[in-house]
Amino acid sequence: MRALRILLIVVVILGGLFVIADRVAVNYAEGEAADRVRTSEGLAGTPDVSIKGFPFLTQVAGGTLDDVEIGIKDYDAKSGGESIRIADLNAEMHGVEFNSSFSSATAESATGTARISYAELLKAVRKQDAAQVAPGVTAQIDGLSYGGGDKVKVAITVHTALGTLHPSVLSSIKVTDGKVSARADSLPKAGALDLAEGRIRAVTDFQQAIDDLPAGIKLDRVEAVKDGVEISVKGSKLDLVG
Repeated sequence: MRALRILLIVVVILGGLFVIADRVAVNYAEGEAADRVRTSEGLAGTPDVSIKGFPFLTQVAGGTLDDVEIGIKDYDAKSGGESIRIADLNAEMHGVEFNSSFSSATAESATGTARISYAELLKAVRKQDAAQVAPGVTAQIDGLSYGGGDKVKVAITVHTALGTLHPSVLSSIKVTDGKVSARADSLPKAGALDLAEGRIRAVTDFQQAIDDLPAGIKLDRVEAVKDGVEISVKGSKLDLVG
């Protein structure tokens, strides 16, 4: 009985030491991975990297990590050749394989979310000058905000010879052909002016590309929320580093 008790104590101690060693190893690996991602993506700051699953050391021995979560603040993506800032980008990489020297890593698949503020999206879609929508009448998008439900409120400024009008529309948004697209549910009214649908929709409706996301992840779905548009992203066979 005494020998069994001693054996149990030894097992508990060794188990505790293994857990400690495992956690030390995973913390070190998370720091190294964050530095690699920062370098490979050219980030200004260090991302948050969290390696899931226990034990970590047996995953390393097998050459594959089950799940790795990456969080990036203020990521600069591309939109029509210009920069568009993503306030929060969070991705979960599944089935991350790496080589023996840890110089490259690929993910079997990835899912995540990205949030773009309305102010940042407005800068991207409001690049062109005011468009002519009727003789002597021009219009352009002047603001984007949350419209309630799943809608985006699009504020329009209409310039006429008699003055300036500020109508707005509620628009539905979705991902179309890999771009964030918005289409007005109904067209704005500008007093008694007769605005051609094609011309006014050229102002109210838009499609905006969000390119150059980390590791080649792509847009999947988009939803209007109070502080911006929240985008679901996904990808497969992604090169993380290397």
